[in-house]
Amino acid sequence: MFRSPGAVLLHVGPLTLRWYGVVVALAMGAGLWVAARAAGRRGLDPREMLKAGELALLGGLVGARLYYVLFSWDYYGAVPWKILAVWEGGAAIHGGLIGGFLAGGAYAWRRGLPVGRCLDAAAPALALGQAIGRWGDFFNAEAFGLPTALPWGLYVSPAHRPLLYVQADFFHPAFLYESVWSLIVLVILIASRHRLERAPGALFLAYLGWYSFGRLWIERLRVDALMLGPFRVAQLASAAGILLAIVWVPKLMKRAQPA
Repeated sequence: MFRSPGAVLLHVGPLTLRWYGVVVALAMGAGLWVAARAAGRRGLDPREMLKAGELALLGGLVGARLYYVLFSWDYYGAVPWKILAVWEGGAAIHGGLIGGFLAGGAYAWRRGLPVGRCLDAAAPALALGQAIGRWGDFFNAEAFGLPTALPWGLYVSPAHRPLLYVQADFFHPAFLYESVWSLIVLVILIASRHRLERAPGALFLAYLGWYSFGRLWIERLRVDALMLGPFRVAQLASAAGILLAIVWVPKLMKRAQPA
């Protein structure tokens, strides 16, 4: 069993360096590096891919935050100044995917780049970035699951426990499950890229489908899930991602078959 060392890495005068920011920066850097290498292997200009990736990251950060705020409006509507307090955590990966797709895809389209191939180059980068970035939730003591007695249970301090489980000490480390699953998705993408990359966009949709499949099950454990009425928002989004992959990957592969 393990526990977070706290959200703050160090203080430098009036400035505070937080683990969450460091981890997210590492995830971004690793993702951009992988995307640039993947772009070069596909005959794309790595510099253009980096520009698209940087815009996608910016759009993803904004989208992830706005998505989280939208589905947590009962809280943020009462304290709107907290919307900008991103260092406290509170981001949703599905909002990040939407924002990143819109920002990066718009740049690629305007520059005349092949959007499908750009998305395929980004797919492994996204999986790696998520595997790293999820550890930011560990330091913030968020994105954990139901109470557990398993050996790898995460200790959560009373200040971070939901009122319903205030008497419990150890919880499922849902962030760890998602980090490991993202690494598995990365391996699947690498193993299948030679078959899928002949159909532009198929590798990205495969990433979306496989990630959504794991998230659909991991979300069942979360105690801090965003809700839309009686439904978990992430499960609805994951079901949509799985459906998109199931429907469109075969179509794209069929179109790519030689006449």
